[in-house]
Amino acid sequence: MTQRLHVHPVSPQERLVFKAADILKDGGLGLCPTDAGYALVWALNGKAAEERVQRLRQLDSKHPFTLLCRQLSEAGRLARLDDPAFRLLRSLTPGPCTFILPASAELPKRIKHSGRSKRRDIGIRLPDHVVARSLLEAMGEPLLSTSLVFPDEDPLASHEAEEVAERCLRWVDVMLDAGDCEPGPTSVVDCTGDQPEVLRQGFHPVTV
Repeated sequence: MTQRLHVHPVSPQERLVFKAADILKDGGLGLCPTDAGYALVWALNGKAAEERVQRLRQLDSKHPFTLLCRQLSEAGRLARLDDPAFRLLRSLTPGPCTFILPASAELPKRIKHSGRSKRRDIGIRLPDHVVARSLLEAMGEPLLSTSLVFPDEDPLASHEAEEVAERCLRWVDVMLDAGDCEPGPTSVVDCTGDQPEVLRQGFHPVTV
């Protein structure tokens, strides 16, 4: 049965956050508030949870998911950050922005070898939401994530907690309900070329 855990959006109850983390560590799939709407989240080794996401969103195994990280140093272990990319991330994080970066050798093998060929780049986010950051601290490692976009369904008109729960609660094992979120999407910045390039302007546009 899905657990809907009501947490304070500014001072989330530690026991509830750790309860959600334990569910994810056991292979569960969760709903977590972020600074760009609620997102599906699961552990790095949560292969079964990831397969559920692929079925829900009708994605193939090559579809890249975003890594939610706690801090720049963690992002720097999983992706290669040259000086311009580091300065850009430092100026735009934490915040509702996804960065496409070259994958490092420390990217977990399960992620690196997903799909038919080695993954050469990875999407990374450092969310600016207290609950998301608390969950990452409780996990002690990054989380994989994806947005709530489903085939044959209209996009969520808002990221009000009740609407998210009505639409998505049946698909997950736990929801950290921190009330309503600002909607997404995130802005997306590609840092794999000679110059950073904005691929998508999100709800909060960025300048690079």
